[in-house]
Amino acid sequence: MFKNALAAAALLTAAALPAAAQVKVGVITGATGPGASLGIPYKNTFAVLPKTLGGQPVEYLVMDDATDPTNAVKLARKLIGEDKVDLIIGSSSVPAATAITDVAAELKTPQIALSPVGGAASKNPWVFSIPQPVNIMMGAVADHMKANNVKNVAYIGFADSWGDLVLSGLKAHADTSGYKIVTEERYARLDTSVAGQILKVLATNPDAVVVGGSGTPGALPNVTLAERGYKGKVYHNHGVINKDFLRVGGKALDGAFAPTGPVMVAEQLPDSNPIKKVALEFTKAYEGQFGAGSRNAFAAYSYDAYLLANNAVAAASKKAKPGSPEFRQALRDALETTKDVVGTHGVYTMTPTDHAGVDQRARVLVRVEAGDWKLVK
Repeated sequence: MFKNALAAAALLTAAALPAAAQVKVGVITGATGPGASLGIPYKNTFAVLPKTLGGQPVEYLVMDDATDPTNAVKLARKLIGEDKVDLIIGSSSVPAATAITDVAAELKTPQIALSPVGGAASKNPWVFSIPQPVNIMMGAVADHMKANNVKNVAYIGFADSWGDLVLSGLKAHADTSGYKIVTEERYARLDTSVAGQILKVLATNPDAVVVGGSGTPGALPNVTLAERGYKGKVYHNHGVINKDFLRVGGKALDGAFAPTGPVMVAEQLPDSNPIKKVALEFTKAYEGQFGAGSRNAFAAYSYDAYLLANNAVAAASKKAKPGSPEFRQALRDALETTKDVVGTHGVYTMTPTDHAGVDQRARVLVRVEAGDWKLVK
């Protein structure tokens, strides 16, 4: 059974240890605020995990940053400075996760980010990122646009670091996929209207529109495009893959495309896919706790963070005791040498120059049909 398998994996090194020492993990998510539809499932996963990590008893200290980078930094400092955690997992929004990276580097505590981090943060030796790099995910979008002869692309995304990352990923494939970005529009996560931006988008007569939003606010441009009668293709990104996005967007989302990790369509994958088994096991455990149909990509990211931490703690415990600077260093080193850890989203192999560790096996393209995600084959 799933939980028994998890417990067995967590106890791999227990027999070799003279005495178990508790590992403390600080978890930061945006369970409230504009990113709550993502932060809540990120948080929920920690309720279904084993009570051990890498053969050691574990305590998860779960905090809510309210989708606010300033709060995220304060919580990270408290967790490391006062609570003496060995590892930070979080946060669930790009701005907050990126803000935490400076704290992780300063206080020499490994961080497993639950959302992508860009720029200099991705080069931070103390930071590892679970979600697929945006360039990999937008490559699936670019491939589909090329196959469908899309030439002119309009972009509308968040006016923050997530919007920047999606746009950068879209631009990275423009030349090889043969499309041109004809306009770049932005909106804030808390905006209730994007009518002005959509009018500018439609004025360019695009073959396709790419939306760089996430969570429920990511649905707003798609809804507005439908209201204006747009008939071209609409593409999103892996930041919208949850039920709340589908609920808020309703029928306006029908036909929209998005890249996601294999976990969201695990039943539709061939048995030869190495991710299928782990993804189905996770789905069974999560839906057993939170109800049928509750599976989502973000909860699965938290589970993959657990898998990486479980593997790394087992290795680090052979070199130092939890609660010490030596253990945090050993844990960082173990994360960086992760090899072939199969998760729900991908197969993770880290290196000193790659702290995301996934390849094209970590992406599929899905289409919204009748309020659900269907694999595009």
